[in-house]
Amino acid sequence: MADLAEHLDSGPIQLGDIAQRQGISVKYLEQLIIPLKKANWIKSARGPKGGHILAVSPHDITIGEIVSVLESEVTLTHCLDDPETCERHDTCKTREVWIKATKAIQDTLHAVKLSEIMK
Repeated sequence: MADLAEHLDSGPIQLGDIAQRQGISVKYLEQLIIPLKKANWIKSARGPKGGHILAVSPHDITIGEIVSVLESEVTLTHCLDDPETCERHDTCKTREVWIKATKAIQDTLHAVKLSEIMK
């Protein structure tokens, strides 16, 4: 998303170009594009000048929203998402600390716009 935002004025960008600039595989990017397109944040164009382009302004989307689409929400322990995975969730002495720390991370990610990391 950051690469697409950075090259927003260049028109549609091919995944191969993004992969090369970011040092990641095209196959991995293909997996990332799917949920981002479903969220209507990326549009695709076919043809020789085709590629992908942001469908929303970088000013209108937060890093937290992007992470939520790609990874669900960020949590520091599995038991915060599913308390039943831990037999001690009712008596855990550190549960509240993990809840507060997770909330702080989520609040931080949701407070930063994609455009802000472009500066």
